Amino acid sequence: MQNGRMQNGKMQNGKFELITTCGNARRGRMHTVHGGIETPVFMNVGTAAAIRGGAGTDDLRRIGCQVELSNTYHLHIRPGDELIRRLGGLHKFMNWDAPILTDSGGFQVFSLAHRRKIREEGVSFVSYIDGKKIFMGPEESMRIQSNLASTIAMAFDECIQNPAPRGYVENSIERTTRWLHRCRAELDRLNALEDTLNPNQLLFAINQGGTYSDLRIRHMRQIAQVPAAGYAIGGLADEMYDIIEAVEPYMPKDKPRYLMGVGTPLNILEAVYRGVDFFDCVLPLRNAQHGNVFTWSGKMRLLAEKYKLDSRPIAENCGCPACKSYSRAYIRHLLKADERLGMRLCVLHNLWFYNEMTARMRSSIENGEFEEFYHKYRSIFGQFAED
Repeated sequence: MQNGRMQNGKMQNGKFELITTCGNARRGRMHTVHGGIETPVFMNVGTAAAIRGGAGTDDLRRIGCQVELSNTYHLHIRPGDELIRRLGGLHKFMNWDAPILTDSGGFQVFSLAHRRKIREEGVSFVSYIDGKKIFMGPEESMRIQSNLASTIAMAFDECIQNPAPRGYVENSIERTTRWLHRCRAELDRLNALEDTLNPNQLLFAINQGGTYSDLRIRHMRQIAQVPAAGYAIGGLADEMYDIIEAVEPYMPKDKPRYLMGVGTPLNILEAVYRGVDFFDCVLPLRNAQHGNVFTWSGKMRLLAEKYKLDSRPIAENCGCPACKSYSRAYIRHLLKADERLGMRLCVLHNLWFYNEMTARMRSSIENGEFEEFYHKYRSIFGQFAED
């Protein structure tokens, strides 16, 4: 069995192959018990075990999705990780046999500034559904993710707001490092249990440090000492390129790098150029909701009047289900009429584009042409399509 399951009789779970590079851009392959992951890769976000816009797992297979991403916080609250465990884990629950990454829930917990309390043990917060008090720390996050039986579990970290006072950030990264050690120990314990659904669950560590490059480097050096299958850069929005450039030299070369929650096409292009491998973002879904779609000529706003009589597909030569069967005019009509099919078609197109975009990046790196690819699309991805 190849490409992430068995190779030469030996399990390759968690192994990352750096196949080739082009400048800092990396072409790799990660092996997991649920199949291989070709990188660079965009992970399609299904927060509550479903892609917004009515896209099912059969759709994900059609549009080339490699990794589905779900959220620990939301699934813990509803329908409950114990329920999902009883039903065989997240893969069986949502009928998906390829890799799944589960976020730790840290971002959602720490975004509840007025509804949570942080202490060394973890975080107390209030459910947004019924007001129930909930506690989550490193051990709880690992236990929830073990119940979900995802392929990759993210470490529980403190995701701070930017900007934040330097003193607070220093204390925060030290706490996140301590929490990472606890995550590692608890996941090792869980993976060793006889009744664990996925005893091969992998752990990714998360780099924090706000917008302070030296603190980012310090924290990266700390977490690189903790065994993990991959290392993520979290909590970035502004100044992300400078931070990536500062941290990248200190990230293990033989492990995948993941830029969390960042994902315009231009963001991904720039981050791949700087050596990042994994990406996720809800942006293609949120844009689809408002009729904004991405193409190789730039972004399009399908609600614009100029598309009212346009019989062409969203993008010529696009292989997505929307472009194969429907016109810009029809999809615009659906959006105007508030028909859910309009959003669904835009979601399928955007996710197809993101998956195709990273596939083309992989090919250009393999062929030693990523520099040309980068300079060609750097301006296009940041503009609106003219036609």
